[in-house]
Amino acid sequence: MSHAQRAVIAIHGGAGTISRDTSPEELKAYHEALADVLRAGQAVLAAGGSALDAVTVAVQHLEDCPRFNAGRGAVFTHEGTHELDAAIMNGTTLDAGAIACVHRVRNPILAARSVLERSPHVLLVGEGAEAFAAANGAELVDPEYFFTEARYAQLQRALASAAVSLDHDMPLKKEPIDPDTKFGTVGAVACDMHGHVAAATSTGGMTNKAIGRVGDSPLIGAGCYANDATAAVSATGTGEAFIRAVACYEVGALMAYAGLSLADAAERVIRERLPRVDGRGGLIAVDAQGNVALPFNTEGMYRGVARVGETPVTAIHE
Repeated sequence: MSHAQRAVIAIHGGAGTISRDTSPEELKAYHEALADVLRAGQAVLAAGGSALDAVTVAVQHLEDCPRFNAGRGAVFTHEGTHELDAAIMNGTTLDAGAIACVHRVRNPILAARSVLERSPHVLLVGEGAEAFAAANGAELVDPEYFFTEARYAQLQRALASAAVSLDHDMPLKKEPIDPDTKFGTVGAVACDMHGHVAAATSTGGMTNKAIGRVGDSPLIGAGCYANDATAAVSATGTGEAFIRAVACYEVGALMAYAGLSLADAAERVIRERLPRVDGRGGLIAVDAQGNVALPFNTEGMYRGVARVGETPVTAIHE
């Protein structure tokens, strides 16, 4: 495989799926949104850019799209506010940056990238994270920026049923889908022409979540992890379970210590490790050879892959 062929980006926009009854127009819009994001990341890699830059650009685009539970499309907390989380990791240096519980950062992934590059710390939260982001050039917006009618309606239904839900639905395979309990989160993983990998994850969390709740997305090893020696991984699903399974790190650990391939390691985490802690969801992973794995144990996962020089491929259901 040539250096160019090895270069690849994969993205996810959450596990679970919209209903199969969804209109063809709506389905097409999701596929087009995913493909647009893939093309943006693919362009970075095609120009010889780093995996870190590719995942940053991809997740920034996902945050700007109101269809996904991150940035602009973030879900509401129980108090009717938004708390955003994001993380990014460089597989070459193992440098990482993350932020959690921010309210006004337009693109949390850019703030996380600032933490990676300009802070001695890995994870900043709340007001401190917001102040650091602003001091390092992050665009702050009025909290109203994150208000979308669809997410607000989701919150009202959740409050009425006293439920806590994620954004992309997590039913067992054969159960009907409730669009209000889908598992959100967006993410990207990439391998560049130099064989370096990186991962990034961003989320608005869970609809009706308690103030201050932090899921797996900004936690290195749980919702995001990258190491050139093994893989770059980004997860989506029941955050608490991914934390307890240290799911993203576990993929790399199975490769390093058990000698598993990327595909086998990713499958084992999703099929065996997660169900032990009632975990539903999926992950995307890429290794330094450009292999890609996209396993999930839900009815579907918004996902896509783009290799340099090839047409992006997107999927939602199995």
